[in-house]
Amino acid sequence: MPGIIDALAGSGTPFSILTKGSLLRRDLDRLADAATRVPVDLAVSIAVYDDELQQSVEPGTPTTTARLATVAAVRERGLDCAVFLMPILPYLTDTRVHLDRALRQARDAGATSVLYSALHLKPGVKEWYYLWLGREHPELLPQYRAMYGRGTYAPKEYRRWLAARIKPLLRAHGLERSEKSPLTGGVRSSALRTLRDSEGERRMFAGAAMAGEVPGAAGLVTLGVQPTLF
Repeated sequence: MPGIIDALAGSGTPFSILTKGSLLRRDLDRLADAATRVPVDLAVSIAVYDDELQQSVEPGTPTTTARLATVAAVRERGLDCAVFLMPILPYLTDTRVHLDRALRQARDAGATSVLYSALHLKPGVKEWYYLWLGREHPELLPQYRAMYGRGTYAPKEYRRWLAARIKPLLRAHGLERSEKSPLTGGVRSSALRTLRDSEGERRMFAGAAMAGEVPGAAGLVTLGVQPTLF
């Protein structure tokens, strides 16, 4: 990755890094230097803030504590760092207690914003997740099958409910993501990829948006959050 960072910064190319690991800490000096030349967006994916559940659903991955330490290290180097609180797992990590704890820990680590999304289950991922759910939380299988059926996304009603629950918490913890750059007053490059509709579903702007022109709602297209569960 060091060579890639150098090449992007050297060519004047803005870039973003999203990780759930801690290797990012190795390259913080290089990233800080790159950020003096091009816009650099950094984010850490931290979906689960219950240690037992996190290791059950993400075995062998860095712990939540390790990821929060990465966020803190990024901030100590003077760089902004977002947290991706996604996917939020229905009936498991969508309680007010869990969401409040997650946002408090992200804030205390120095996160500059938090982006969220409900779980979506693509073919292949759905089968694996249902096997895990049947083994660890079999009582939830009927609810999940009712929610997702043959589809991929949580119902709009659930997404509206989740948005109504988490948005006040985001505001309370000061973790809403601004769509405007505090330096230029323009739309952040990363914000173009993470604007949401009223149900909290992530959207992206097509075409003119990437050239700096923000189109109307007709220019919105659905953005898949990620190809795997996390």
